[in-house]
Amino acid sequence: MSETLLEDLKARGLVAQMTSEDELEKHLSEGSVTLYCGFDPTADSLHIGSLVPLLTLKRFQAYGHKPLALVGGATGLIGDPSFKAQERKLNNDSTVANWVGKIRTQVSAFIDFDSGDNSAEVVNNLDWTKNLDILTFLRDIGKHFSVNQMIAKESVKQRIDREGEGISFTEFTYMILQSYDFQQLNQSHGCSLQIGGSDQWGNITGGTELTRRMNGNQVFGLTLPLITKSDGTKFGKTESGTIWLDSSKTSPYAFYQFWLQTADADVYRFLRYFTFLSVSQIEQIEKEDEARQGRPDGQRVLAEEVTRLVHGEEGLVAAKRITEALFSGDTSTLSEQDYAQLAQDGLPSSVLDVAAVSDQPVTAILADAGMAPSGKQVKDALQRNAVVVNGIAHGMEDNMNAAGMFSAEKALFGKYFLVKLGKKKHHLFELA
Repeated sequence: MSETLLEDLKARGLVAQMTSEDELEKHLSEGSVTLYCGFDPTADSLHIGSLVPLLTLKRFQAYGHKPLALVGGATGLIGDPSFKAQERKLNNDSTVANWVGKIRTQVSAFIDFDSGDNSAEVVNNLDWTKNLDILTFLRDIGKHFSVNQMIAKESVKQRIDREGEGISFTEFTYMILQSYDFQQLNQSHGCSLQIGGSDQWGNITGGTELTRRMNGNQVFGLTLPLITKSDGTKFGKTESGTIWLDSSKTSPYAFYQFWLQTADADVYRFLRYFTFLSVSQIEQIEKEDEARQGRPDGQRVLAEEVTRLVHGEEGLVAAKRITEALFSGDTSTLSEQDYAQLAQDGLPSSVLDVAAVSDQPVTAILADAGMAPSGKQVKDALQRNAVVVNGIAHGMEDNMNAAGMFSAEKALFGKYFLVKLGKKKHHLFELA
């Protein structure tokens, strides 16, 4: 590749800070480098905030370097205080161990474990900390850290300065544990670079210094920007909650829709961050969108590229199929798995007990489900034959026939009723 890795990362806006830039550039040009990024198990899945570092590991591997994905079985038991308003709740060993297993599987989907000398590895920092005794920790590791310098780190300083919060000794030691990870990986794997979000700068530089002191080796740190949205709202959050990488927590359809709704002001920046399209390709998409009348194409490209990366071709095809079916009104192509995605988080949905509502008018059932502010709007739609249940239009004559309209034999796959009110409003009922 004629363009260097650092040049590509900078062109994408993916470099926030780095140690010894010229020396790092030279180090990366001299051959395959082993690098790592840590992922703490704070839940049973990573969310899309972890995508940038995951994809950056993949970018390094594409340039011939060896990525280590560190799953924090030890640091996950402590909790990272970096720029957190308050201390995390401590989880028990079995919970964290379960989350470690799930996150290990997730990160494995992004890096190649069968590519010769630069094959990826997953490591767990519990392996080198579980038998570390307190005296060794204090004498051999802790002596290398100045409390004055630790307090001066911005991520810690903010917690100390925040009235009524402070920071516990437990969280205060997190920097030491993360620094120890770097020293240990340098010793065991020849790891010479750590990457992470810009909120990890203090922890990363602590690791470079500890490795120099204990191993006598120069190592490097590089941070990535924390993702923000142009409107000031938090990236990766929607009204329905966090966007997770696990398809059982955020369905491929909902995941695809999240990216499809990206604001015009963010889409080309996100294409640089989250896809492997070249910067020149992204610039061409932006140029064509500026010249195009109507909806830009950037959102579609972003949604397709990221959904394919996370959920594979099958997940992308299903997401596009559901999207097209809801847009066109022809739901005949939807599978039972597609309806399960819609029930999970793709549409407003509720459980329907036909026996309990059989004597209610359809206007009341749909209004109670939130499809309209009151039964009057539903009645107006019925008068226009604009209430469609599983592809069949209904009029006012069906208003008092809820038991017939929602009978079990008419349910798709024995349990689903997809109701469309007017042109755009959908609701999915699932038989109790």
